[in-house]
Amino acid sequence: MTKEASLLDKYASEAFAGLVSPVLDDLNISLAPDDDLTKEDALVRMTAELKRALEKPASERRWVMVIDLRKCVGCTSCTVACIAENKLPPGVVYRPVTIEEIGTYPNVSMKFLPRPCFQCDNPPCTEVCPVTATYKNEEGIVVIDYDKCIGCRSCLNACPYGARTFDYGMTYTQATPDGFDFILGQSKADDYELMANSEYGENRVRKGHVSPVGNARKCHFCLHRIKDGMLPACTSTCIGRATYFGDANDSTSMVAELINKPNAIRLKEELGTEPRVYYIV
Repeated sequence: MTKEASLLDKYASEAFAGLVSPVLDDLNISLAPDDDLTKEDALVRMTAELKRALEKPASERRWVMVIDLRKCVGCTSCTVACIAENKLPPGVVYRPVTIEEIGTYPNVSMKFLPRPCFQCDNPPCTEVCPVTATYKNEEGIVVIDYDKCIGCRSCLNACPYGARTFDYGMTYTQATPDGFDFILGQSKADDYELMANSEYGENRVRKGHVSPVGNARKCHFCLHRIKDGMLPACTSTCIGRATYFGDANDSTSMVAELINKPNAIRLKEELGTEPRVYYIV
C-alpha cells in the first residue's frame, strides 16, 4: 500500500469514527477493547497480506481461514456470495451456515456455524478417490479435476465435515414454462445459470452432461480470485468481519495472530485430518 493510500485510509477511518462514536454514546453502547474504529479495516490489511504472500513460492504459502463465531450474525451473505461467484446450481452449496437454537422459551438464542471446505492437510477424500480426481495442489488446497471425476461420490461419504456436494445438472429455472409471449420463458431465464464460471481458472459452461455436471464439487477457497490478489468471496462479503483469510506461514499476518489465540479451535481434530479452517469461540 502506498503512503498516500495509507493516509487516505487513516483519515477515512477517523472520519467514520467521529460520526459513529456520538451515536454509540447516545445509545449507551460501549465497544469491546479491540473494536477501535480508527484502526485499519480487516479487508484492507488482509488484501495487502494476500498480495505479499503471492510473491512467495506456492510451496511456502499455507492458506488458512479463520471464522470468528462471536461476530457471525447468521446473515448468510457468505453463502449467497459463494453461489453468485461460482454460479452454483440447486443442491450445490460450498459455504452453508448451520443454525442452532439453544435455550428454553422465552430465554432462547441462536448459534451460527459457517462451514466451508476445511482443506485438511490429511484429507480422507483424496484417499478414496479411485481416479485421483481429488488431490492437494502445490499450495495444499484440496481441489477436484472435473475432467477426471467419474461421479462415484466416494469422496462425499469420506468427508467427515459434509463439505462436498454433487452436481446433478439441475437449474433453478428448469420448471419455468416456455413458449408464452407474456413471460421470459426457460430458454431465456436460465442463460445466467448456464454461463461459464471461473472455478480453478477454467471457463466451463454447464450444458447437458458435460463437466462439472455429474461431478463432485466443493469449496476451493476461491483459488481463481486468490491468484489475482483478491480475497475469497465469502471473506469479502462478510458484513460482520467474522471471516479472515491469509497465509499462516506469515507470522505477521492477521490469520497467524488469530490461530494462536487460546480460544481458537478446529473441528474434529481427534480424526487427525489437520483442517485449515479455525474457529474463534
